Amino acid sequence: MLLSYTDCLKKWQSDYNIKKQIQNGKLYQIEKGVYSDEPTVSTLAVIAFKYPKGIITMDSAFYYHGLTDVIPDVIHLATDKHAIYISDKRVHQYYILSEMLNIGVTTLERRDASIKIYDKERMLIELLRFKNKFPFDYYKEIIGNYRNIIYDLDIERIQEYAESFPRSKMIGDALEMEVF
Repeated sequence: MLLSYTDCLKKWQSDYNIKKQIQNGKLYQIEKGVYSDEPTVSTLAVIAFKYPKGIITMDSAFYYHGLTDVIPDVIHLATDKHAIYISDKRVHQYYILSEMLNIGVTTLERRDASIKIYDKERMLIELLRFKNKFPFDYYKEIIGNYRNIIYDLDIERIQEYAESFPRSKMIGDALEMEVF
């Protein structure tokens, strides 16, 4: 379980007691302000803990949903358009309009982390919206994997999501031509 410095202070009442817990091997400082009762914690768990309002998106979401085997170099996180800049080098931040931020958010359990991530249906919309931003081979790999799981997806949800985004006609046309 991950704890912030404030959580540790509430539990052990003083900085001295926190340091004693660390010396006794009952608590581990993962990085500044992040503590754990386990000696090793995944980067994903730390990022999810440090940025609880962030939502896993783009390359990271495609990877965690099993739509590609390309492991991203950084964790791609969507935040509200008005969120502060995340200066963490392990994170690539995307600013999303408030009314679109929570469309398709789900929770995924991943080893030692419970993460907020966009569902496969939302990520299909994102793939089509930003297809020109992806390398051609990468895009084709993911689209091909979507075609393989098309019967597992909620088609009504995809169409509902598509209507919520700008250029919904273009998204609808791309869905018809490339996926269905």
